[in-house]
Amino acid sequence: MARTVRTDGHGGRPDGEPAAPAGGRPRDPAIEEAIIQAVRRRLATDGYSSMTIGDIVADAGVTRPTLYRRWANKYDLVIDALEYGLRKQREAYPPLELEQLAPREALVEAVRRLDPRFHNERAMALHGNFMAEVERAPGLLEQLREHGVRPRCEELLMTLVSLQRRGAVREDADLDLVVTLCFGSYFADYLRTGRDVPADLAERVVAAVWPALAVDGKAKPA
Repeated sequence: MARTVRTDGHGGRPDGEPAAPAGGRPRDPAIEEAIIQAVRRRLATDGYSSMTIGDIVADAGVTRPTLYRRWANKYDLVIDALEYGLRKQREAYPPLELEQLAPREALVEAVRRLDPRFHNERAMALHGNFMAEVERAPGLLEQLREHGVRPRCEELLMTLVSLQRRGAVREDADLDLVVTLCFGSYFADYLRTGRDVPADLAERVVAAVWPALAVDGKAKPA
């Protein structure tokens, strides 16, 4: 995993940790994986500010020099852990074959892919922790928006645009608002109930918005 130098969103280093020394020792992917997984667990349980390098190296079973040969500071490490999780999540989705789905089915599948907890049951805690850190390390939330929220929402938006071109969705529909409503439904359900995502949530969300989107206003499920 390539080491990059990042800032906390204010142009500074957020935790004051020392920079990693230069070195040419070969990297062991298993060690990096252990460190990344330790960071992901600590982010969900402790949050960014309370999580320490000492906790991470203890959990991963490595030493501080081992970690610092790979990452310059806690902030860089957290960003790589975030990108790792989001990449794994995207890779777990099967391709979205819009042409093979009826319009409403395509929308249900795109809404289902908005779920932040797909492939990561700790995702809601992660979102909450990053929002809580917005004044201390705003770059964390920006990274989450860029690499987590934006790709999901853009996939739904492109699905809606495709359905417009197919003549299934009204030309005057406010697609950006539909994306916001659909994405927000997962957070609203979690905040209201604290439960796991209901298996039929995507279908219910689409059932609520489809009559306002469909060209005839009364489109039936396929």
